[in-house]
Amino acid sequence: MALLESSALSDSELAAKILREAASLAFSIRAQGRTELRAGMLCKGEISNFATAADLAAENHIFNALRDARASDSIVGEEGAGHVGSSGRCWVIDPVDGTYNFASGSSYWCTALALVLPDHISPAGSPADCHPESSTPDPLTTAEVLLGGVFQHEENKLWLGGTTVETSVNGERIVLDPQASLAELSAATYIHPSWLAQPRAAVPWQRAAELPATLRMLGAGSCDLARVAQGELGVWFQHSVPPWDWLPGKGIVEAAGGATAVVRVNGLDWFVAGPPGPVAELSQALQGGAIAH
Repeated sequence: MALLESSALSDSELAAKILREAASLAFSIRAQGRTELRAGMLCKGEISNFATAADLAAENHIFNALRDARASDSIVGEEGAGHVGSSGRCWVIDPVDGTYNFASGSSYWCTALALVLPDHISPAGSPADCHPESSTPDPLTTAEVLLGGVFQHEENKLWLGGTTVETSVNGERIVLDPQASLAELSAATYIHPSWLAQPRAAVPWQRAAELPATLRMLGAGSCDLARVAQGELGVWFQHSVPPWDWLPGKGIVEAAGGATAVVRVNGLDWFVAGPPGPVAELSQALQGGAIAH
């Protein structure tokens, strides 16, 4: 009966159900204590980039739920879950976005999901931020987002939006202010400390960071992007963003009337989202950070 009920749900209803279940599961594992959370922890390069038992359990729950309810759809998960289907549609999973925050006890983390129409499905487990020298971004990052979903469990906030559904938070329609001026907006961003020593990243980042009224570095891109759509944050930019950190929020921002861009500078792809004017300004500033060879 549960399988039949899930199959009958719309994509947005299914996403909402799965996101709430997976986030609750992750939160319950964290509540069991640090030992349970770090059991089987996987380090993915930098010390701040890792996966906990909660990430793995939440992704497994989402994967199984999607395989049951949408058997013909493809699936790509941050932690390696993958399935190639026949429908042409692909679900992209971020079981815990903001894992460092999550493991530290912060409430600023979320579970995120996107349903996209990709030209090509990349293998799971090869995020763009692990390979920033790549000559091309992951093709998933340019896919049409039919539906993006972000659920912040500890604030009980669910954002949905995409080409098939208007952007909402907890069912209430939200629209981004298209007339916003960059000089009056906050900018959410992230750059790992190691990149500040590398001019190819630091120079364009600083050029962009000088333009908004203030900066916020909160550590969970999907939470940030959802709040850009809602107006709590003004604009967002970051380099080398993997599909699962980009697509859910991209769909939500665009469906709220915002703009998104991917700008290549010094061999790195910068991802920008917000009102159309500020996105264009930030994109231009980033391009101004190109280093002559």
